[in-house]
Amino acid sequence: MNIEPGLYLVLMAAIIIIVLSILLSVVPVMLWISALASGVRISIITLIAMRLRRVTPSRIVNPMIKATKAGIDLSVNQLESHFLAGGNVDRVVNALIAAHRAKIHLEFERAAAIDLAGRDVLLAVQMSVNPRVIETPNVSAVAKNGIEVKVIARVTVRANIDRLVGGAGEETIIARVGEGIVTTVGSSDSHKDVLENPDLISRTVLGKGLDAGTAFEILSIDIADVDVGKNIGAHLQTEQAEADKRIAQAKAEERRAMAVAAEQEMKAKVVEMRAKVVESESQVPLAMAEALRSGNLGVMDYMNLKNIDADTQMRSSLGKINDGKGDKE
Repeated sequence: MNIEPGLYLVLMAAIIIIVLSILLSVVPVMLWISALASGVRISIITLIAMRLRRVTPSRIVNPMIKATKAGIDLSVNQLESHFLAGGNVDRVVNALIAAHRAKIHLEFERAAAIDLAGRDVLLAVQMSVNPRVIETPNVSAVAKNGIEVKVIARVTVRANIDRLVGGAGEETIIARVGEGIVTTVGSSDSHKDVLENPDLISRTVLGKGLDAGTAFEILSIDIADVDVGKNIGAHLQTEQAEADKRIAQAKAEERRAMAVAAEQEMKAKVVEMRAKVVESESQVPLAMAEALRSGNLGVMDYMNLKNIDADTQMRSSLGKINDGKGDKE
């Protein structure tokens, strides 16, 4: 089969282009050239091995170029192992460069550990150079005289790189400062003492060592705002007085109910005694009849008894009439 020379050249050029495309896609030649031009010595075989380990070579080589230009000595194995562990190589290198420029001692292993712990190592280095201000929410505290005091504080903190791994965060700082404010105001005899000397709060809170066990170092605590709130003591006394009043009313109602029950009981006893009197009086005629039958009581004696009874009733009637006339007069 005879192939024309022009068609043969075109076919060879196409084959060469295809081979070069495949080669360049597998072997990052341009990246290797950039590394050599930047002074980073890395073999083409190492870049091919990265491809086989499913590591993007640019994620390793570009940060290594930056570190070399900044004067930081890093190895390919360090960066590649951090990448395979799920870390952000570029952020770690940027943090190392920032720490190197700020003359902060930060090793690669420490930076990698901070990054793998989920913290932003670059932000931590920046906070070490440029401290951050944390503003607490409105903290309400009550002095000994019962007056409420509302305080807002600004805490200036600097990141402590050595305690970033395992150290508490901003929430702990805010909680501890709030606790210190409540303790300081609560130990004051009057709210006026707090209003006259707000720096008393910052001095007391700062002296407690609130940054222990945290990822920060507290530089200063400044009181931004102090306001007077409600008279909590008077409010509590009012509520206590109202509660005492209700208790007293309940006890009085209990005594009244007991008195009413006792009165009803006494009325029942009076009725019972009257019933006994009536029962006893009903026995008198029977006793008199028995006495007449037995001869112990004569007829004349009975008549005299009746006369005496009639005379007594008459005298009682006259006495009631005279009493009525005296009342009218």
